Order: sequence, then C-alpha cells, then structure tokens
Amino acid sequence: MRGCPDKQGTHIPFASPPTHPTPPGRSFTMSNIIATKRVDLLAPYMALDQGSSVQAEYIWIDGDGGLRCKTMTLDEAPKSVADLREWNFDGSSTNQAPGDNSDVYLRPVAIFRDPFRGGANILVLCETYDNDGTPNSSNHRAHAKKVMDAAKDTEPWFGLEQEYTLFDADGQVFGWPKNGFPGPQGPYYCGVGAGKVFARDFIEAHYRACLYAGVKISGINAEVMPSQWEFQVGPCEGIDLGDHLWIARFLLLRIGEEWGIRPSFHPKPLKGDWNGAGCHSNYSTKAMRTPGKGLAAIEDAIKKLEKRHLEHIAVYGEDNDQRLTGRHETASLNTFSAGVANRGASIRIPRHVGAQGYGYLEDRRADTLPTDRDPQIPKEELRRRRKEEAFGRSMNIVSASIENMHEAIKSILGQDCWHEHEEGIAEDCQDREDLVLETLHRETDVNGVGCSGVGISSAEGSARCREEIVRAYREGMASGPQSNGKTRGE
Repeated sequence: MRGCPDKQGTHIPFASPPTHPTPPGRSFTMSNIIATKRVDLLAPYMALDQGSSVQAEYIWIDGDGGLRCKTMTLDEAPKSVADLREWNFDGSSTNQAPGDNSDVYLRPVAIFRDPFRGGANILVLCETYDNDGTPNSSNHRAHAKKVMDAAKDTEPWFGLEQEYTLFDADGQVFGWPKNGFPGPQGPYYCGVGAGKVFARDFIEAHYRACLYAGVKISGINAEVMPSQWEFQVGPCEGIDLGDHLWIARFLLLRIGEEWGIRPSFHPKPLKGDWNGAGCHSNYSTKAMRTPGKGLAAIEDAIKKLEKRHLEHIAVYGEDNDQRLTGRHETASLNTFSAGVANRGASIRIPRHVGAQGYGYLEDRRADTLPTDRDPQIPKEELRRRRKEEAFGRSMNIVSASIENMHEAIKSILGQDCWHEHEEGIAEDCQDREDLVLETLHRETDVNGVGCSGVGISSAEGSARCREEIVRAYREGMASGPQSNGKTRGE
C-alpha cells in the first residue's frame, strides 16, 4: 500500500455524501435525466484545436452534499494548484449563502485530468469559503485537513468501498422488470452473464475515466443486489483519499448524464429483502501495520471506536437506520460489535489480518448521505444537535428496555410493594424503593439496561442517562406496569 502522490484531500472519508438519493417510490421525469450526449453532433467540435487555452472545470460540494461545477478558460496549463485563480459563485442558488450576501469563493485544492474534454484540460476540486475568509459551513474539508495534519505522524491510510445503485430514466432500478422484480439475491454478486449483471458498459466507462483522471481507483465489482455496484478508492494517506473519492463520485454522476442513468447513494433504496448500500472504510496506522505489534494496535482502536459508537452513528449518514438492521450483512445500528471475517459486525478484521497479526480494520457502519443538510446551522449548534441525537439514540435503547426492566424491579420490591405503587410507596417499602433507585443509578446494566451498555461514557452523559432511567422508571410506575394481564387500578 502506498499514499496518493501530490494531491490534497477533501471531506474526512468516514462521513460524507455526494448527492441526494432517488427517494424510494419516486420517479424522475425523462427530461431531467435522459441521456444528453449526441456523439455524432459533438465529435467535430471536440476535434477542433483549442490552441494553448485550457478548460478548467471547477468542482465543489454544495450545501446539500451534492456536486456542482462550472468552467473557466485558462491561458495556459497550470503547473500546480498555486497557479489557479480563486473564483466565486452564487451561494444562494446552492444552499450555501443568503441572497443578500450570496458570493461564495472557490479555492482550488487538487487537479485531475479531464476525461471528457481530453488534452490539457483539467478538473479542479475546490473548497468553499465565505467572504470573510472563513470556510463555508458546508466546507468540511478545511477542518478535516487540520485533523489529518495533526495525525500525520501516525501515517493514517484509508481505503473506501463506495456502493451505489443504478436507476433508469423512469426512476426504476436499471435493468429490472418494469412490472415486477428480478430473482432473489444470490447470483448477482461479482456475477457474470446476461440477467446477472446490469450496465457493465457504464461501469467500465467510469473505471477508465477514473484511471485517466488520475483517481486512485483500486477496483470495482458487482454487488449483492442486482444493478448495485461498488468501486474502491485507495489506499491513500491522510486527507488525499477525500479528493479522490469525490472526483470518482463526480465522474460517476457526470457519465450518468450521457447514459441516462442516475446513480443513487441511498443506504436502502429498496425496502424488503435487498441489500443496502454503504461506504465501508478501511483504515490503518503505521502502528497497525507493524508486524508483531499491529493486532494489539487494531484492538486498541476498536475499543476507542466502541466507546463513541453512538456519536459516530449520529453522523454516519442519514437514513442509515434503514440499512443497519442486523440483516443483509450489517450490524445493528444500536449495538457495537467486532470480529474476524465477520461481515455482520460493526468493525471487521479481515481474516488474513487476524492470521498475520497486523494490517488494517474495516468500519462497515457509514453510508454516504448527509446528516447535516442545512449549511446555515452554526458549527456549535451542529455539534450540539449531533450530541443530542447520539444521546437520544442511547435513551431510545433504554426506554425500549424499561418494560423488561420492570421484572427485575419486581424482584427487588417484592409483589406487595409493587402493587403499593397504586396508592404511593408504603413506608415499609421505602427501603426497597431506595435500593431500586440505587441500582438504577449505577452505570452497570440492570437486566440489560444501563448507561455504559449503550455507549455513554462521559461523566455528564452518564449522569443524564441515569436521571433519564429513573425518570422513565417513575413514569412507568405512574402509568401502571402490567401484572397478570391487567393494569393497576383496573
């Protein structure tokens, strides 16, 4: 494995989306997505000499996690991004600025070859900045770059597996029967042959375009659901992978214009017994790649990931709960797990890594839809909302288990004191009630319920969690736990 040369990167690879998905059950009009390229008309013009001028396609991520682009003419080919001009655009039309202060600036960060125009023409990936010189709220790359620079000494390598589903001009899954479904999953993964593989010509076009552009694409394969595919980008070191992943996504969507195909990155584009689409992240550091010591470093990293599982899930992609169900080669959204060669775990250690004792881990939890689609949310507020969402997920687990907890509480209170809750706690039951509350206040689980068990480890979070458990317990007593099929008071 080696890093990607001479390119800087964009979004941290764990959580970033390229575009809105095709909403399940919704189709697109033919005029919106029908193939637009007429090779017979375009070819004579593309063959014309353009002299020393260069067309530079400036590409950026908009306020909804989608991609935008526009073209600038350069007098000559740039030697590096330092030779490229800063540009601007109307941010009010991309959900990145208000109409009365709409200029957003584009700062080039990476150059790739242009597979559509060829020659010396280029693709230019850009960051977005507000007029005061600060990163636009949709610009996650600026912060990601700082994080990667701070971790540079650990030599972090990334490789991403981008899964996606193809839809046709009618909004149907590409190649599927118009009034029905294909056969069940089984023959499609890495399949060969008519009826098992769909749109291979489109996939090959994307693969070759990535190679031409200089994207570090490392492979492709057909996925488990028919007309679902995957490409892999990496390994690249640090922030570089982001640039390569985003340009690979841009090329996929751009080629889709010419084929009349709309790739969807939705984590669960179809309900039912069909696999979803994620963006698995393969990660390692120098310590993990060191023979004799690597596996211990990998296991240490997994412990750290476990402690912050729910915080990660909160930003690992919208609608991810539809994919992470514990079925179809996924782990449950609310339960962290890890294992060797286990594709049903949150974190997988590849078999050969476990055998040789060093290498990398695979985080199978992330998808590619944005969690934070509103770019006007201040960063502090966004962080607060993410924290609240993570805590909310934790308490959903706790609340769902409160009913089961009543049986454990019953055994502590005893049947007499349990029924005394109808009229209030009797004096002789108070000691046992205190014991219940003391038990609930502990971080250890009560009949499978507790704060540490749902991934809350901070002192503040644990205190809130314990308070919430007690509150839920008291409300459960007030609303009437069931006994012998009847609610108290009946």
